[in-house]
Amino acid sequence: MSATRLSLLAVGVALAVLLVVGLTELHGSSSGSSANHLTLAEMRVRLGGSPAPLASLHAQASEVLSGGLPALRARLAALRGLPVVINKWASWCVPCRSEFGALQLASVALGRRVAFIGIDSNDPSRAEALSFLHTHPVSYPSYYDPDGQAGLAITDSGFTPVTVFYDGGGGEFIHQGPYASAAKLEQDVRRYALAG
Repeated sequence: MSATRLSLLAVGVALAVLLVVGLTELHGSSSGSSANHLTLAEMRVRLGGSPAPLASLHAQASEVLSGGLPALRARLAALRGLPVVINKWASWCVPCRSEFGALQLASVALGRRVAFIGIDSNDPSRAEALSFLHTHPVSYPSYYDPDGQAGLAITDSGFTPVTVFYDGGGGEFIHQGPYASAAKLEQDVRRYALAG
């Protein structure tokens, strides 16, 4: 066999291996994401019987609420004394989108003890946020923040995503960047929101 034929054979084998690995990864990631995807109905069943302030958040699951910073501050005042997790996100933000599975799972796992709230910051329209939430539902509402002022005031950051943790005593911790897994997010919720 000539050197040219051996080179072509080696390239062909390498391409076949890459194709098999790529298809395996694609299958694994798509089946894994569907396994972690809960419907709103499933979330409501799992969170049934939550204390009233938390149940009111669950009743507004995946809604995008108006009122901006004043409405968000009023909601936080009503939750005073409870641990709270606030996630600033936007439908166009790729890192935000990547962490929504972690937020969904953590908010269901801990949502009977911790209030979760979103800030939909700098989205061009509520319709885009609602469209995203239709396919990536979460067990809590988000406040629409078209100019980013509420997100900046709460997170002290112009970046997205940002997650803010408040313990029951008002202590605060701010995490910049996305969470890669529900386990890491739940670890931080326990460390920063439930520790107080």
